[in-house]
Amino acid sequence: MSTQPPGPPRPAPKVAVIGGGPGGLYAAVLLKRLDPRREITVWERNAPDDTFGFGVVLSDETLGGIEHADPTVHRALQDEFVRWDDIDIVHRGRTLTSGGHGFAALGRRRLLEILHGRCESLGVRLRFRTQAPPAAELAATHDLVIAADGVNSRTRETHADVFRPTVGTERCRYIWLAADFAFDAFRFEIAETEHGVMQLHGYPFSPTASTVIVEMREEVWRAAGFDALDERQSTERCAKIFADALGGRALRANKSSWTAFRTVVNERWSHGNTVLIGDAAHTAHFSIGSGTKLAVEDALALAACVEEQPDLPAALAAYESERRPVVESTQRAAAASLRWFEELDTYTDQPARQFAFGLLTRSRRVTHDNLRLRDPAFTGAVEGDFGCEPGTPPMFTPFRLRGLTLRNRVVVSAMDMYAAEDGMPGDFHLVHLGGRALGGAGLVMTEMVCVGPEGRITPGCTGLWTDEQGAAWRRVTDFVHNGAPADAGSPGAAIGVQLGHSGRKGSTRLMWEGMDQPLPDGNWPLAAASALPYLPDVGQIPRALDRAGLTEIREQFASATRRAAEADFDLLELHCAHGYLLSGFLSPLTNTRTDAYGGDLAGRLRYPLEVFDAVRELWPDDRPMTVRISATDWAPGGNTAEEAVEIARAFVAHGADAIDVSTGQVVTEERPEFGRSYQTPFADRIRNSLSVPVVAVGAISSWDDVNSLLLAGRADLCALARPHLYDPHWTLHAAADQGYSGPGAPWPLPYRAGSRPPPTGRTDGPKPRLTLT
Repeated sequence: MSTQPPGPPRPAPKVAVIGGGPGGLYAAVLLKRLDPRREITVWERNAPDDTFGFGVVLSDETLGGIEHADPTVHRALQDEFVRWDDIDIVHRGRTLTSGGHGFAALGRRRLLEILHGRCESLGVRLRFRTQAPPAAELAATHDLVIAADGVNSRTRETHADVFRPTVGTERCRYIWLAADFAFDAFRFEIAETEHGVMQLHGYPFSPTASTVIVEMREEVWRAAGFDALDERQSTERCAKIFADALGGRALRANKSSWTAFRTVVNERWSHGNTVLIGDAAHTAHFSIGSGTKLAVEDALALAACVEEQPDLPAALAAYESERRPVVESTQRAAAASLRWFEELDTYTDQPARQFAFGLLTRSRRVTHDNLRLRDPAFTGAVEGDFGCEPGTPPMFTPFRLRGLTLRNRVVVSAMDMYAAEDGMPGDFHLVHLGGRALGGAGLVMTEMVCVGPEGRITPGCTGLWTDEQGAAWRRVTDFVHNGAPADAGSPGAAIGVQLGHSGRKGSTRLMWEGMDQPLPDGNWPLAAASALPYLPDVGQIPRALDRAGLTEIREQFASATRRAAEADFDLLELHCAHGYLLSGFLSPLTNTRTDAYGGDLAGRLRYPLEVFDAVRELWPDDRPMTVRISATDWAPGGNTAEEAVEIARAFVAHGADAIDVSTGQVVTEERPEFGRSYQTPFADRIRNSLSVPVVAVGAISSWDDVNSLLLAGRADLCALARPHLYDPHWTLHAAADQGYSGPGAPWPLPYRAGSRPPPTGRTDGPKPRLTLT
């Protein structure tokens, strides 16, 4: 039997790592452990003991991954960590403490020393004080190039045409400092100075030292004169401002400078055999402590994918596929956190415990239910301040607008159903809206009800331009108010009508036949602020409304208002969002008029306010009016969050009782930042800037989200759409899930037998009685 002679040995795989931070070093460690044959070189332009910042916080989840992948590194880290559970929040001299959080931190320099030692013990070459060759040059001589060269990545910028990065500079300035004592908790302290609000983030990283980050808005930083101070002067000034937090002790710097955070996003993370990890690929604001965590987790995932996949292209694709959703979720949380700190001055007047709760839940990763498990005493005190009766979740507290008291804070959001004929609501609308009212919501909103036949979006939209339509709506409101037997005296559901006009987004097909696509036939003429189609080259071009047209449509709104009052709606909402007629006047992207109804924001507001005034005059004085707005157009040149505050301010000045805060859908080129509760920061800003009630809407899907938003003072009511399509009894089931059975969520008498989950098939077996050995 013959055998083939052995072939020449395969050359050892070569790996280049650009950047000697935690992510790059740990990637080198893992890849060398997985294949000791690998020749791995790390280039670091700084000296071994050069580092920025002071302390690094790692989560238990990250540590678990490290322990599984490299117990040696994990043991070394465990020996160095300082651990604590509390967060102290100082609000106007009052310290509030929340416990049960669990943190672990160590010095960044010590972390690097541990990783340096591990690299050297495994045979990884560390080249300090050496600028790495360009990635393209390394890629020609190495099997894999890992670009861990940080937020200012030369690799990313050199190949920007491939990675397609977006780098945004945020609005605060901050500086990393240290104190030579250990805080006994994670400490947040606010300084309200003559120049504006400043904040301190502090946490221990050794038994004798703490990281101290001082942060403030750019305009506050300049007004305070920090732009003219050197490192020593800035350090001394910060120590003086936060002398109480520091106990009069000094701060020290380490090549510390004021900087603005840069948020990095890349469309792609790999190019040939070069891959980005850590801050080169993505950044997340330091206020959620995720920079080092993400870099280390990137290294873990990259090494695992290289080991598991058949070749490098598959490995890099798998790495990005695995990590991108995690990173994007973290970046959304970080963005919410940094926005909270950017808008800090709008929260300082909140009651102390509400302020503290808002800070703790700012990223939406810590929620009411989660915090109640961590620290029930603190959460219970926040609930008491909010007005919760014992055993009553925040969402089931009543809320009053003018003469209307809602039994709870849940709103069935307005949702177009496209089920009408000639504008007439029928049995479908009775069952749809009546069913959601039986399901426990405090307020049920109609879809956008159109004020004229040419103001419909589709042929299936409802209207209020005839008395017959008004009578049909009265059938619905009567059922919502009186349709199901209930306990005597138990509060019923309220029903609101949303009045609107489609503007340039009308005469389109039913949603499931092609949303926003023009009708193939039977079209009606469109009217808008300006003669701009919604779908370029496809949509119908509307006529720009002249004086007569403006008056006619304003009178249509007035007539519809009379019918809405006669139909016994409890609340009226004026639809000024989503690119429909009144929204089209508000946005500079859709309003190019040169008369009194265009131009600056005051001009663009003129017609929507005229319509509002006409409606408010006819709407019964004891019934509330709300206005739905798009708080941002999500497009360059469109309305911004700052302008949304001014739009809301104008409507409130004219008598709006609450603002329903949505976003977008104004132009097709929008780029929304979708994610859980992604629109609520806009509601939050309007509420806390103007002290006006707001309705939050947009991917609010859990009762925990609702409770969290309410307790933090980010919203007064929460509107949910898709959850109510999935479960018409969403509110009652939320009550059952929380063990609540009070007046805020009364079960209709015929349904009461179903107020507890039905039994399921038995899954338990006899308990073991004996243990035999």
